[in-house]
Amino acid sequence: MRRIFPVALSALMALSIAATATSVHAQQRGRGEQGQGEDDQAAAKKKKRDSEWNQPKAPLAQLRNAGPCPYVKVLYDASRYVEFKDGKESAAQTAYTGEIQSLTSGCAYKSNDPVKMQVQMLFEMGRGPQATGDQKTYRYWVAVTERNKSVLAKEYFDLPVKFPQGQDRVYVTQTLNTITIPRADEKVSGGNFEVLIGFDVTPEMAAFNRDGKRFRVNAGQTQQAQTQPGNVAKP
Repeated sequence: MRRIFPVALSALMALSIAATATSVHAQQRGRGEQGQGEDDQAAAKKKKRDSEWNQPKAPLAQLRNAGPCPYVKVLYDASRYVEFKDGKESAAQTAYTGEIQSLTSGCAYKSNDPVKMQVQMLFEMGRGPQATGDQKTYRYWVAVTERNKSVLAKEYFDLPVKFPQGQDRVYVTQTLNTITIPRADEKVSGGNFEVLIGFDVTPEMAAFNRDGKRFRVNAGQTQQAQTQPGNVAKP
């Protein structure tokens, strides 16, 4: 785990990033028994639909904050993990792949309290013809920065994945719970910060992503993707 803090921040301030596999669902105020029943039915339908389509749930309730939440995005150069045997860029030489498919996030803060965030990520992992086994430990990182400026903190997480027999890809949901960003005072809003996420890639992988190259794993074969439960990411 590596953390980098600018001199401008007080030495007593700390930024923490912890990961769990627990989702926190949004809550709403009741509007009477009839209204509550309609809300419950709608929530049940949405939960079923999200489950069927592997969509991550909003991790935080819609709270009234003192200002906007930090920006959360995937760094393009590190958005995909594509591993080739002997460094040969071809579909036939593909070993393991990974891609961050989607992000959802929420935050809460007031007065001069720190910004507390939760971020949920949906990963798609693939196994190509040169894969050496049915298990792979991917590594990704999460960084908090001053918007368009210096890095405040950066942490790495291991993500072990097991591919079911006969399957070439799985989906994995990870939840960061919580990211805590200190603020100097109440005049500093969450909009002053960014949360960046990406795979731990080699310079060659970053260049491959930057050039927009893509290969499909086992193109032409019809296989149903399997969903793997979210694991607790460990730094």
